[in-house]
Amino acid sequence: MNQERQITIPVEGMSCASCVAKVEKALTHVDGVDSAAVNLASHRATVDLGGSGTGISEVVDSVESAGYHVPRITRTIGVSGMSCASCVARVEKALKGAPGVMSASVNLATQKATVEQLVGVTTTADLKSAVEGIGYKFIHSDEGSDAETLTQEAVQNAEFRSLTTKLIIGAILAVPVILGGMRELLPWVPEVLAEPYLMLVLATPVQFWVGWQFYRGAWAMARNRTTDMNTLIALGSSSAYLYSLVATVWPELLESAVEGAPPVYFETAVVIIVLILMGRWLEARAKRNASSAMRSLMGLQARTARIIRRDGTEEDVSVDTLDVGNVLRARPGERIALDGEIIDGAAAIDESMLTGESLPVDKVVGDEVVGGSVNGSGGFTFVVTRTGRDTVLSHIIHMVETAQGSKAPIQRLADVVASYFVPAVMGVALLTFLGWYFFGDQPSFVPAVLAFVAVLIIACPCALGLATPTAIMVGTGKGAEYGVLIRGAEALERMKDIDTIVLDKTGTLTVGQPKVVGSMMVDGMTERELLRGAASAERGSEHPLGQAIVDKAADLEIETIAPSEFQPIAGGGVKASVDGQSVLIGNSELMKAENIALGDLASYAAGLAEMGQTPLFVAEAGKAAGVLSIADVVKDEAKAVIRRLHGMGYRVAMLTGDNEATAQAIADQLGIDEVIAGVKPDGKADEIVRLQSLGRSVAMVGDGVNDAPALAQADVGIAMGTGTDVAMESSDVTLMRGDLRNIITAIELSGRTLRTIKQNLFWAFIYNVTLIPLAAFGILSPMFAAGAMALSSVSVVTNSLRMKRFRPTSLS
Repeated sequence: MNQERQITIPVEGMSCASCVAKVEKALTHVDGVDSAAVNLASHRATVDLGGSGTGISEVVDSVESAGYHVPRITRTIGVSGMSCASCVARVEKALKGAPGVMSASVNLATQKATVEQLVGVTTTADLKSAVEGIGYKFIHSDEGSDAETLTQEAVQNAEFRSLTTKLIIGAILAVPVILGGMRELLPWVPEVLAEPYLMLVLATPVQFWVGWQFYRGAWAMARNRTTDMNTLIALGSSSAYLYSLVATVWPELLESAVEGAPPVYFETAVVIIVLILMGRWLEARAKRNASSAMRSLMGLQARTARIIRRDGTEEDVSVDTLDVGNVLRARPGERIALDGEIIDGAAAIDESMLTGESLPVDKVVGDEVVGGSVNGSGGFTFVVTRTGRDTVLSHIIHMVETAQGSKAPIQRLADVVASYFVPAVMGVALLTFLGWYFFGDQPSFVPAVLAFVAVLIIACPCALGLATPTAIMVGTGKGAEYGVLIRGAEALERMKDIDTIVLDKTGTLTVGQPKVVGSMMVDGMTERELLRGAASAERGSEHPLGQAIVDKAADLEIETIAPSEFQPIAGGGVKASVDGQSVLIGNSELMKAENIALGDLASYAAGLAEMGQTPLFVAEAGKAAGVLSIADVVKDEAKAVIRRLHGMGYRVAMLTGDNEATAQAIADQLGIDEVIAGVKPDGKADEIVRLQSLGRSVAMVGDGVNDAPALAQADVGIAMGTGTDVAMESSDVTLMRGDLRNIITAIELSGRTLRTIKQNLFWAFIYNVTLIPLAAFGILSPMFAAGAMALSSVSVVTNSLRMKRFRPTSLS
C-alpha cells in the first residue's frame, strides 16, 4: 500500500497572489494530488500526493505548463559495488525515489550515476541514503571540481589494488586445492594435496575472505528482497563448498545420497571464486583503459600559473585562485592555464589535445588562447577571460563525461532483460537440480548439485550490463581525441538513421570571412564615396557582410563616421542615418520594399550572383547609389567532404540566406544536391521541419547564433566549434575545429560505436542463451562455467577497446 507522500518543489516566476492561485490551480488539477499550498515569499510549493502513484515529473510538468519555471540541476555521483545490469536498474530505481529527483541514469562502466534533481530539494544525504539503503556504496558528490574527480579515481585505484591482492592470494591458495582435486588424472600430484581436511583449510579463506565481496553484495540484495549476480555467485560457490564441507566433516550425512565415500568439490568452489575475481580484475583494468581519454583531458588542466601583479611583480599561484581580468604570463613550453586574450607578444600554440589539429596555431595580440594548450615558442602575456567551468577545456570535459554517463536507447532492451534475468535463472537452476535429482542416473544428488551450481554461475549477466557503456566510453573518448565531442549515447544512435545532411553556408561551407571584391556605382558616384556611406552605416552592425564593408573602407583608409540611427532588418539588410542622410544597404527584396529603382545595377548584380558572389545594393537619400560585390571563400576541403558524403549515401543540402542564383553557383561548384536559399534566420528551423515532413532524417551542420534553433530541431545537430557557444549548446555533436572533414569523423565514429554496441549485446545474449542449456544438461562443469562467465565480461570490454585503434578516413 502506498504511504502518504508530501513533496516540496521550488517555483520561479511568481510575482503576486494571482500567480500563487494559478500555480495552486494547476497543481490541484493533477491526478493524484490531494492538495497544494504555494508560498510566494519562499517561492516553493508543497504538494500532498496522498497515497497515489503520481510522480514528481507530473507535478513539475503541471507547474511549467502554467507558465512558471521549476529550477533543476544535473549532478554526478559515484556508486561503488555495482557488478551487472540488474545492479544498474536497482540503483536507478532507488535514486529516482529520492526526494526531488527527476531522473537518474547509471553507468556500470564508470561506476557513476547522473542525477537530474530539483534545486534546493535534493541533498547529498538523500542520494547517499538512497544508494546505501540498497546495499551499494556512495563514493562522492561530483559538482565538477578537480578534487572530487580525483577522489573518484583514487577510489577506483584502491579497489583495483584490493582486487589485485585478493586475486594473488586466492590463486596461491587455490592452486594446491585444484591439484588435489585432479589427483586421479595427475598421478604425480602428492597424495597429501588430495587430503579433504587440507583442501578445507586452504579453500575456506578463498571462500570467505577472497570471495567476501560476493557475500556482502548478495546479503545487501537479500535485505531488500531482491537478487543480482552476486546472489548467483554466492549461492553457486557456497553450494559446492558446503556440500564438500559436509562430505569432509560429516560424511555419514550423505550415505543415502552417494555410494561409498562422498567426493569433495572444494576445487570447484575455489575455481569459481578465483576465476570470477580474475574476470573482475581484467574487467577493472580494461575499464581504466577505456576511461583513459577522460584522464588525459583532466591531465590537461594546469595547476599553477604565473600572475603579473599591478605593481609589475610576478608570482606563481594556484589556478583556483585566479579570476577573470587577471593578467598571466605564458612562458615557452608551458601549458596555458586558462582561456584568455593575448595583450602582448606572440607564439605558436599547440592545440592538438583539444582540437585534434596537429599543426601549431600562430597567435598574436588580440587572439584568443585556450587553457590546456601548450605554448610552443615565444613568451606572451594574456588577460584571463574565462575560469572554472566556463573554460573551453571544462566544457569539453563536461560534454565527454555527460556522454560517457548517458544511456543509449538500444540499452533499454538489455536493462529490461536484466531486471528479470536473475530471478529467472534461479528458477531454471532449481528446476535443473530437481530434474537431475529425480530423473538422473542414481545416485543423482552430486550431479544435481553440480548442474545447479553450473547454471547459477554461467548465467551472471555481467557482460549484458557492460556491453553498451564500455563502447560509449571508448567511442566518445576517441572522438574527443579528434576534436569531435558527442553529447550523448542517444545522438550516436540517431546518427545511424540520417539520410540528409544540411550544411549552413557562411562559416560552415565557407571560411566565414567575406570580403568586398568589386563594385559598380551610378553616374556621379565614386567607389570611395560609396564605401564611405556604406561603411559608416555598417559601423553599428555585427553582421559578417557589414564587417566586410567596414574592413574594405579601413583598407583604403576611408574615414567613416558613426550613424546617428541604425536599424537592422532581419534577412534584408540595414537602415541608417549618416550625416543627416538616409542610407539603405541590403538585397533586392529590401530595395523593392523601399521602392528603390535599381536600373542597370540589377543586371550587374545578377551576373555577380551567377559567379557565387553576394551583391549588396546601397541607396542614399532614397535613390540607388551602387552595388558592392562580396564573396566568402569556400573551404579547401568542402568539395572532397561532399564527395565523400555522397559516397556514404547521404543527400547533401545547403541552407543560406543568399539569393537563389548566388547559392546555386556555390552548390554547382561543390556538387551539392539541394539548395535552400533566401532563408531568413528565424526560418532555418522551419526548413528543417519541412525536410522532416518529407520523411527525411536530417543532420544540420552550422556555427552561428541563428543556427541554434535549426540545430535543436534537426534529428542530429552538428555545431562547428569555431562558432558560438549557443550553437554548441543546441547541438548533439560539436566539432572543435572548423574543418569539415570532422563531419566524416563524427559519422564514422558513431557508426563504429553503435556497431560495437550491437556486437557486444549479441555476444552477451548468445553467451547466455547457448551456455545455460549446456550447464543444465550437465555438459558444462561449474569450473568451466566460472571461466566462461569471467571470459564473457572481459571479451565485451576488450571488444570495446578495439575502437581505440579507430582512425578517420583520409580524404587526401
